[in-house]
Amino acid sequence: MATRARAAAVGAHSRRLLYNLLGDLPPRNRKISARTLSREERPGYVLEKLELDLNGFEPVPAWFACPKQVHGRIPAVLYNHAHGGDYKLGKDELLRGRVQLQSPPYAEALTAQGCCVLCMDTWVFGERASRTELDVFKEMLWKGQVLWGMMVYDSLRGIDYLVSRLEVDASRIATLGLSMGSTMAWWVAALDQRVKVTVDICCLTDFQALMEAGNLKGHGVYYYVPSLLKHFTTAQINALIAPRAHLSLAGNLDALTPPAGLDRIDRELKKVYAAAGRPDNWKLLRYDAGHQETAEGRREILAFLKQKL
Repeated sequence: MATRARAAAVGAHSRRLLYNLLGDLPPRNRKISARTLSREERPGYVLEKLELDLNGFEPVPAWFACPKQVHGRIPAVLYNHAHGGDYKLGKDELLRGRVQLQSPPYAEALTAQGCCVLCMDTWVFGERASRTELDVFKEMLWKGQVLWGMMVYDSLRGIDYLVSRLEVDASRIATLGLSMGSTMAWWVAALDQRVKVTVDICCLTDFQALMEAGNLKGHGVYYYVPSLLKHFTTAQINALIAPRAHLSLAGNLDALTPPAGLDRIDRELKKVYAAAGRPDNWKLLRYDAGHQETAEGRREILAFLKQKL
């Protein structure tokens, strides 16, 4: 019991430190609100277009999809869209997919499995793409803010919104994403213990291995958090998710996730989950593929969510 208490205290301290690296953020407990702009029935699910007031700076457009037949409260997924240099796609990835993802789009796949799902335009994407990523990053830096911090903040508040919905079982929250959305999934799960299941696709990147490979240019400027490496490795951030369920999928040919880094993370997280008594809750699947979701990976993701959520 004392050992668990010490581990919980260390985890809480690390989460505070990680959160504090994200720059000057709005109050975590500021009131949020939502407007429903439209509602339509699609095959298999009902789709709402929302405008969320999460951060006090600019409204956050979002999609919320829910199965047509809902009996009681059901699991919910925070779906995090990718980057890919496509600033216009944003949250529409949930409905339309993208070339790196399998079909059907996740709005269909997740609602067919009995989950509701929220996907928001993050800063500088979709309906929030009024300014360039670089302009917003530079302005925020002057103001003591960090672009990635503001993105993460919105995602955390997205979970606050999800658990406020009458359809949602707050004890069964998952987060999922590809590429930038993958990174968002593990950051959010590390910081918010309400996340029961984490699935990251193609971006569990070991920072040291990325530097050794000479590929810092592979990530957009949004990715970089001042002083992060003074305090955390990728494995240490992900260790904050333990012992909760975490599935990671990576391509052995993906330049954004150097194999040596995947080896290191897998080795360290296996130890963490074993020490927590839940070795079954950590799973890294690697494919001879690049920066993409494979058909086998999609099947594994849906099975993992069904089992763990």
